[in-house]
Amino acid sequence: MDQTDLDIIAALQLAPRVPANSLGEILGVPTTTITRRLNRLQNERLMKVIGRFAWPLILSGNPQQLWVRCIPGRAAQVAEELKAFPEIQFVMTTSGTGDIYADLFPLRGSNIDHLVTDRIPSIKGIKSVESRLVLDSRRVGQSWRLRRLTPSQTEALEAHVEPVNLPALDSMEQLTDVEFCTMVELGRNARASAAEIARTVDASSSSVYRAIQMLLGTGAISPRVEVEPSAVGFPLSAAISLQVKPKFIGSVLDRLSVHDSARMVSMVTGKAPVVFHGLFTGPEELAAFITQDIGALPGIQAMDTCVGLNVLRRYWMDRDGILIGDQVEGLLRR
Repeated sequence: MDQTDLDIIAALQLAPRVPANSLGEILGVPTTTITRRLNRLQNERLMKVIGRFAWPLILSGNPQQLWVRCIPGRAAQVAEELKAFPEIQFVMTTSGTGDIYADLFPLRGSNIDHLVTDRIPSIKGIKSVESRLVLDSRRVGQSWRLRRLTPSQTEALEAHVEPVNLPALDSMEQLTDVEFCTMVELGRNARASAAEIARTVDASSSSVYRAIQMLLGTGAISPRVEVEPSAVGFPLSAAISLQVKPKFIGSVLDRLSVHDSARMVSMVTGKAPVVFHGLFTGPEELAAFITQDIGALPGIQAMDTCVGLNVLRRYWMDRDGILIGDQVEGLLRR
């Protein structure tokens, strides 16, 4: 990727559905170049603009973080086998006290208790599984940004963000067939037009357009950019578990959630109630974050740092290095 590619990705992180002509005007790049670059990035599987589904609509409970210890030499194979479960939203091999970190999402109709206590621990090669229930998702993956745009560019892009200004949906049963199918398609490609989706779902463009507006306006789906951080200059990822005195947990979550390196910040059950997932340009930046930023936080009692080795799945899309695969089927259920 060159500087123009990175600018496009940074802009789409702010306004994922901004029209190509507006994007070109804001970045000072011809529309034809924007269109060609967008097509290349997506066709070469370097970037996708997808839809993030509202958790209350697709889940039957809170997510769980899984820390898996394996028999020596079996971590890569176990991580591959975890991908067989559609409930596994994210999986990464790590170096540290755990061999694998994974996010388990209780999709509607899933028996999560059975998965955690029986099916996953019985995978050949696993020694132990520690599950931590997520109590508070203070920051999620789509909040991470490439910091490369000017304030005026950022302001111009923010004008192209669809507002969430309608009452939230209570359940998937509120969706018509057209709305449900539109939500599925937006999950795969959040830049798809009403006409493109209409041809896929066999409905009129006007019906699909109304469905798109409703889904975006209620927050049932939120457009987001998917790109592997290592492809855009952040090859080092770290998952840091923090033991924090109870009265300081809230302030620690608040401070960490606004850090530029933060991708996910959660409060979880277990002896380390705060888990921070961050992205870094290299070991020096990680070292500075640990000693200066975490070191300055009150109430920290102990920490455990695991460094990511290989991401095999992120947001229900399998990965091959920096290349992004297709979304797991059957995430939306009603």
